[in-house]
Formats: sequence, C-alpha cells, structure tokens
Amino acid sequence: MTSDPWHIARLDLEGYLGRLGLPARTPSVGALDELHEAHVRTFTFDNIDVLLDQHPGVGLDAVQEKFVRGGRGGYCFEHSTIFAAALERLGYDVRRRLGRVGDPSASGRTHMVLEVRLDGERRLCDPGFGMSRLRSIQLRDGAADDYLGWRYRVRAEEGTWVLERERDGGWEVGHTTDELPVRPVDVIMGHHFTSTFPASHFRHGLMVCRHLPGRHVTVTHETVTVRRPSEPTEHRPLEPGELRTWLHELEVPLTRQEEDRLLERAADLVGG
Repeated sequence: MTSDPWHIARLDLEGYLGRLGLPARTPSVGALDELHEAHVRTFTFDNIDVLLDQHPGVGLDAVQEKFVRGGRGGYCFEHSTIFAAALERLGYDVRRRLGRVGDPSASGRTHMVLEVRLDGERRLCDPGFGMSRLRSIQLRDGAADDYLGWRYRVRAEEGTWVLERERDGGWEVGHTTDELPVRPVDVIMGHHFTSTFPASHFRHGLMVCRHLPGRHVTVTHETVTVRRPSEPTEHRPLEPGELRTWLHELEVPLTRQEEDRLLERAADLVGG
C-alpha cells in the first residue's frame, strides 16, 4: 500500500500555479477560493478527447501533461484530480468524493468533487462541472452562496449532499455526492464508463464550457447557451461554421489537426 496512492508528489506545482497566474499561499478560505476561481476560469470543461478517441486517462501524470503543459481542459475526473493534488501539496486536508449528476435515482456515481476540511469547516470544491462553481461552498445543510450573482445552496438528504443552483426562479439539482471513501481505481472505473459506455452522453455530443466575464458559455455540436446571473438564458442553434469561432473564443488550444477532426466529428453528430 503506497503512502502516495494519488501520486501527488509528481505534480509540477510551480507549473500548475504558473498556468493560473497565482503564487503559493498559506491555506485559508480566501486562498482556497482564489485558487478555485482561477482554475475554473483557466481550464475549459469539455469532452473533446472522448469524442476524438484520444483520451490519455485520468492519472495525474496524464492530466498534468494535458492541463499544465498543454493548457487544455477536460471533465470532472481530470479537473478534480489535478486540483486535489495541488491542494494537498499546498497543505490542505482533502477528501475525494463521487456523486450522481441530476436525478440520483437515474444516474451512476460519475461525477467527482472534493471536500476540503479547513478552519473547522467542511467545504465543497467543484471545479469540474459543466456549470462549474467559481468558489467553494460550506458542506452544511442549508448553506447558501451568492457570488457574482451565481446563487447556490447545499441540502443534506439521506446521508448525501445535494448541490442546487438557482435557475429561473427555482432551484435545480446539480449533483448529489456521498461520503464513501474514493480510491484511484474508483476514478479510473468512473472515467472508463463515462468515456466508453455506448450510451454515455459524452460519446454522442460535444460539450465545451467556460466562465467568461459576466457570463457562462456552453457550446455543443449543435447549440450555444449563454447564461448570465439574474437574466434569461440565451439558447439557440449554432450557425453553419460557428463552432470553429467558438472554439477560438473559448480559447481551446487544439492543434489544427485536432480542430479539423473535432469539426468533422461534430458534423457527423449533427448529421446522425
């Protein structure tokens, strides 16, 4: 049994912080939230490598090569893997957690979040969701957070934690997480299911998301959705040729070959 099962000693912490444009700081809620927001704003949430059948895996070595060296993003298993390693290297007390997106009765444990214990509090970090939070939130029944107009709350329900986002005057369930211990093999299995199972939505649709100043943008192979705090959601079909423009607007650092392959794959999805 290794004393470093997540291989956090291999993290290029200086390179990671350099990507975020932040110095190493002593653990605090303020420092944690600064790091969380910088991570979410720096790296896209996307399933590009799944669609291109070139995903390198979710081990730390593969993730940091993609994020730190390449400036790319990915999905929850990757975001939470590298964010957890950075937090632990900085001295935070971190627990990795798995959860279910949307209706918990109809989804598997295919979302990864982090619990950070700090200053007598338990805090939820969620850097790898499509509509990612910009900062941590207390893991406490009834905890609420309003940051830059984005409103969230936490509910305790039957031994799990439910994270909800305010939407159109009501509350929408984002995901439900439990407190079972998580091992590296659990993350590998979750990734394997999500990236290869024939019915996985990540196999049948593109998703590229990013927080931009004052708005959150989600682009799929056929639509674009723009959300702004306290304003109606804009949702419309993509115009012909518009996907390439959005890949550049969202600053997705693909090679020209990867970009062309992705556009071809997206066209096949629309046509199919």
